[in-house]
Amino acid sequence: MARVSYIEEKDHPELAELIGKVRTGRRGTLINVYRLLLHTPDIAATWLELIGKARFATALDGRLREIAIIRVGYLNRTDYVVKQHVPELSAPEGLSQAECDALADWQKSPLFSARERAVLAYADAMTRDVTVPDAVFEGLRPHFTERQIVELTVLIGIYNMHTRVFTALAIDPEAHHR
Repeated sequence: MARVSYIEEKDHPELAELIGKVRTGRRGTLINVYRLLLHTPDIAATWLELIGKARFATALDGRLREIAIIRVGYLNRTDYVVKQHVPELSAPEGLSQAECDALADWQKSPLFSARERAVLAYADAMTRDVTVPDAVFEGLRPHFTERQIVELTVLIGIYNMHTRVFTALAIDPEAHHR
């Protein structure tokens, strides 16, 4: 159970415009993370804009984006992220359930390309150690432009922030997710 109350839309008509933006940006739903963040509307609005830009206004393909996000969710033991993305967001980007499951222990799996493995090693280093070894960083260069490396770094960083917020507040998974 969440550690702070969820904002109920019906009780806050003053938030109608922002809630409308959230619904537009979140496939028509007001998910629990926003129901918590709406305690501070400016943070909720900034969060929505930041995540939208990091996920959809980059040169990263959707499959790669989902691989990085789900891996960070597993690393930080944040079921909320994994359940939000698997399979609803990952399947349309071409990830099978087996691939999503394998992200929990990707090094033992033959399911990922060299490009994807470079991303997974990078996500692991950023999340577990913060300091990324030169060899791991250099492993990105054959596969990505500098723009893509910056975007990937920001995406992984944002999801590390997200998972820590979700875990600290004990956000409940959405009722419609597995």
